Amino acid sequence: MHVHRLLLSLSLLCSTAAWAAPPLQSVEPLDLDRYAGQWHEIAHLPTPFQKKCVADITASYGLRADGRISVLNRCRTDSGKLIEAEGVARAVDGHSGRLQVRFAPDWLSWLPWVWADYWVIALDPDYHWAMIGEPDRKYLWILSRSPSMDGALFESLKRQAADMGYDLAPLKVMAPVE
Repeated sequence: MHVHRLLLSLSLLCSTAAWAAPPLQSVEPLDLDRYAGQWHEIAHLPTPFQKKCVADITASYGLRADGRISVLNRCRTDSGKLIEAEGVARAVDGHSGRLQVRFAPDWLSWLPWVWADYWVIALDPDYHWAMIGEPDRKYLWILSRSPSMDGALFESLKRQAADMGYDLAPLKVMAPVE
């Protein structure tokens, strides 16, 4: 009986701690002109849509005439094949550091669930690196303009992410950290 109470208390304590994390914040302001271009993925929390990616992971963003942002994600599979996914992003009103991204076809864009949150949660003042997340802290990407990252910087970004409430135990490092 005491064991059940202890387990219940621990479970409540853990869930309360998770709820106690402050809401995730995005950077403000985000200059989309400077953010556009190619980024190299250094690390990410595992996602179903990236399970085939083993190397050379990039994301390229371009400004479109309609005010949206083109998105092109590429990666190399374990067989050496290059795969890619094209999408589009839109800004969230009132929050320049918050975007919504979709990879579904245009004709489905009216459905709210085809849009995923893509928040820039940390950003180098010179736009050399960025950390991307979403409000539920399920996804996290550490990006760099170069295909590798300094080890001290990487550790600092990991500490920042942990301080924001991210569980980094499953973090996958996908590029050289020197």
